[in-house]
Amino acid sequence: MSVFKDHKISLKQVLEFVPEALLSHLSATTKVDYYSKVLHGKKMFYLLLFCIFDNEKLSQRTLEDTFNSSGFKALFGLGEEEKVRRSSISERLSKIDSHYFKEIYEQMYGRFSELYSKSEIEKYNLIRVDSTIVADTCNKLKEGIDQKSGKKLVKFSFSFDGILPSGVEVFTAQKYSSEESALPQAILKHTLKEIGHDNIYIIDRGLQSTRTMKEFDEQSIKFIIRSKENRKFEEIETYLDVENPLKWEDWRLVKDSKVKLFTGKPILNKRGNIHHREEKVETEFRLVIIKNEKTNKEFWFLTNEFELSAKEITDYYRKRWDIEVFFRFMKQELNLSHLVSLNKNGIEVMVYMTMIASMLLLIYKKANNLGYKTAKRRIAMELRDMITAILIIFAGGNPDKVFKT
Repeated sequence: MSVFKDHKISLKQVLEFVPEALLSHLSATTKVDYYSKVLHGKKMFYLLLFCIFDNEKLSQRTLEDTFNSSGFKALFGLGEEEKVRRSSISERLSKIDSHYFKEIYEQMYGRFSELYSKSEIEKYNLIRVDSTIVADTCNKLKEGIDQKSGKKLVKFSFSFDGILPSGVEVFTAQKYSSEESALPQAILKHTLKEIGHDNIYIIDRGLQSTRTMKEFDEQSIKFIIRSKENRKFEEIETYLDVENPLKWEDWRLVKDSKVKLFTGKPILNKRGNIHHREEKVETEFRLVIIKNEKTNKEFWFLTNEFELSAKEITDYYRKRWDIEVFFRFMKQELNLSHLVSLNKNGIEVMVYMTMIASMLLLIYKKANNLGYKTAKRRIAMELRDMITAILIIFAGGNPDKVFKT
């Protein structure tokens, strides 16, 4: 078998992280195999995983051709007589139990995250939360978020722990076009499955609602949000040393205060119209403002974390960029920017499979000290070598004569 000599871990070893027993157990305990004669849950899992790794651009035709190929059947022990059509794959994606794939993802994430060292998770679990949209082919969606152009889009709101994706929510309803609706939903779903967590959620300027921040605080959800500048507040107490303000690199701490924020309370007038009356929210937050002394640009941060230093708060926010790199990786290397299914159920199946593939690829990348593109390319090469080795054995040959280790 071909193994890159400088690798610490091979694709075969990475694939062993997918517990065969888990796939079999979930096939028995979920509805994933109901009404299916050929495309059982386990077969769909391996088909989607293989195609995500082995193709630059996925389609239902690609899935059909791959399933019907001798190499794929040899690799996963399928019978040569098993055949599927594109229409069968399309229907299966629209009806298959997406919770099967979600459960596989969550079980695998749990196993991988237990391997993190303390230095990797730092003092706290920093969860970067943000959304990315996919508009490619979305104009054909039956349900989706309407754009001004008349086309539709799908929104994926991800949680990312700095190493692996820790959660995702798929939004197609119009109300989630605003991050003020989508991000709180993603965060609340994430905290529900991590009872007793010590997470701090890092959020960009898409979420500004004072009411949402108040709800987070009431539920003991820690956050650091980049605020819009010059929002109205009432200062309760200052932590700033005016005579000796904190400075580092090109930055200077301008404000570090306990504050109360204002919000607009919707009021229905006699004519039946809604207007907003300014109202102070009694919950206390912390406002940190830093200024770049070269550009004079200010950055405002709001948080309910009072134990951290002002520099730690700004440093933690800077780590939010990790999720932007992750989005680029998912879209460029794992095809997230293209929808294989136009049905919400199928979209959920594909996003969970993409996250599973991303976890395996990121482990492979990290263990072997590779870049994203190199890791994806070498995984595809190892897949083809695994198939070739099996076909050589089937033909009565010795693969060791072909693959020198």
